[in-house]
Amino acid sequence: MFRLIQNELMKIFKRPGTYVMIGILLFVTTVAGGFIKYQETKLSVPHNSEWKRGLQIQNESNQKQLDEMGPSLTRHMRDSYEREIAINTYRIEHDISPNENYSIWGFVDDVSQSIEFVGLFTIIIAASIVASEFNWGTIKLLLIRPIKRGKILLSKYLTVLIFGMFLLVLLFMYSAGLGAILFGMPEESTPYLNYYNGKVTEQSMFVHMINYYGLKSINMLMLATMAFMISAAFRNSSLAIGLSIFLLFMGGQVTMLVSMKYEWAKYILFANTDLLQYFEGSPLVEGMSLGFSIIMLILYFAIFQCIAFYVFKKRDVAA
Repeated sequence: MFRLIQNELMKIFKRPGTYVMIGILLFVTTVAGGFIKYQETKLSVPHNSEWKRGLQIQNESNQKQLDEMGPSLTRHMRDSYEREIAINTYRIEHDISPNENYSIWGFVDDVSQSIEFVGLFTIIIAASIVASEFNWGTIKLLLIRPIKRGKILLSKYLTVLIFGMFLLVLLFMYSAGLGAILFGMPEESTPYLNYYNGKVTEQSMFVHMINYYGLKSINMLMLATMAFMISAAFRNSSLAIGLSIFLLFMGGQVTMLVSMKYEWAKYILFANTDLLQYFEGSPLVEGMSLGFSIIMLILYFAIFQCIAFYVFKKRDVAA
């Protein structure tokens, strides 16, 4: 298996397009760093000794909104107010000031939106890794070897995961290094305040960013798996890339619109790929839970893989 994966990785990194994708990822991060540094104009956050009073006033205003507009507020707005009140209260009680200068972790958080690019590039690799073998006619040379088809397909899928993980780690390390150079390390260790199930807990910024990257990559994983399935089942990389990229950028928005009217939207894949909704927001559809979303993701994952492996094993290569 190791040799098969190694061979697939060599194929990927022999393509000029792979280095173009890596270059784009690093270029976008660098431009973002330069732009933010320019906007910062070397101004630091002014010291505010009355920040506790400011948070108390903010809480009073939020509580007033909840009391006066409670029934008319949407569930998401109500949860947002409650989250803000809880975090502000925790800051006051534990003397954690919200006043902090922009530093490495703020930059890493801001450029984490580039995970969309990681997803895009991983989808391109997943969509072409099987279909290209059929297009080039090299699939026959691959399958005449005394290796089971399932093992060959598994090695290709694991290669896609390794490539996606490589891009994620590269993005994180490069943004952290660039952020440290441009904005420096924080003067004092300020924890990230996590709000979950009505309770506020402290978390180191490093651990928070690792968790954030991990949860944000789930959408990439599922769409890459779907692109891989289409590539293996239909031998059409264009279809796999086009459909997966469309769903990458539009799937969440379309699902959100559907969820505003229909409760069954919670069974759609994209209602469950963003697990951050349970830690930093509220579920897309009322009644959804973290366990429910995990089960739905496992079901979709199993369906994609079953279709890919079944069709690939049964396909007549000569056809």
